[in-house]
Amino acid sequence: MKIYTKTGDKGETGLFGGKRLPKSHIRIEAYGTVDELNSYLGLLRDVNTGQATKDILKEAQDRLFSIGAVLASNPEKNLIQADIQDTDIQILEKAMDVMNESLPALKNFILPGGHVFVSYCHIARTVCRRAERRVVDLHYNEAVEPMIIQYLNRLSDYLFVLSRKMAKDLGAEEVIWTSRS
Repeated sequence: MKIYTKTGDKGETGLFGGKRLPKSHIRIEAYGTVDELNSYLGLLRDVNTGQATKDILKEAQDRLFSIGAVLASNPEKNLIQADIQDTDIQILEKAMDVMNESLPALKNFILPGGHVFVSYCHIARTVCRRAERRVVDLHYNEAVEPMIIQYLNRLSDYLFVLSRKMAKDLGAEEVIWTSRS
């Protein structure tokens, strides 16, 4: 089977269900950014983290793939529902609560960096925020399941807390942002 179809050579792509859209359409931007985020979570999983973190990241990748499939489908045909449940959000919240128990209280803004893994977490977090913005933008034009937006919001929070926890575990300094004034 060939991977190339040549059907996108003129700047359009097809959704599941047959509808064609310009590649610059917000729906394509939304699921493309979710796909980009999924790739960064794969990178985080490949870095030497504990098994519990790998498991949460793998679960998040599964959820993101489901979200991407929904966003890549023709909304007029209602082909796929997001496989996002309250328990998926609770998993992220519980993991954040556990990590936060060992972290100092956050009193300042933190600059990304300090260790490669920490930087990867921050990159994934910012891509997650962009995915959330793209999905919210799509939601203002077409219906999007609210759980998708909520999940992306909570995942970005998780990635921030993970960056702090990994900085602590790796002995990396959290660089505090200070204003010139």
